[in-house]
Amino acid sequence: MATAKITALGGYRTKAIHLQSGTEIMTDAPVDNQGKGENFSPTDLLSTSLGACMITIMDIAGKEHDFSIDGTEIIITKIMVENPRKVAEIIVELNFPDVQYSIKAKKIIEFTSRNCPVALSLHPDIKQTIILNYHK
Repeated sequence: MATAKITALGGYRTKAIHLQSGTEIMTDAPVDNQGKGENFSPTDLLSTSLGACMITIMDIAGKEHDFSIDGTEIIITKIMVENPRKVAEIIVELNFPDVQYSIKAKKIIEFTSRNCPVALSLHPDIKQTIILNYHK
């Protein structure tokens, strides 16, 4: 089964529909590339997908190993380069809640952050900088 249907709306904007759920995502070209920047750009979604995948896999692993990452927030910073225009680096800063994680939980968190499906699918030229901020 197909995953999504994407329609060009003009003005460098698209509408993507997730076929299973009907959820819609709009994209725009970024302002530095002739767009309006009113929605995520495709490269914003690429970068955001990395963080969303990491936190999802961490959540699954946490449930399997009796710890919770509920309340964890991720800040994504995408760094672009020119000639050719592409994503050069994605900085993923994870801010965990005020919880005392065991050494085992921290090892699982570290492993899953580097081995989620999106992280493993990105081209090796894209630098993935992962910052894990534990509050205790």
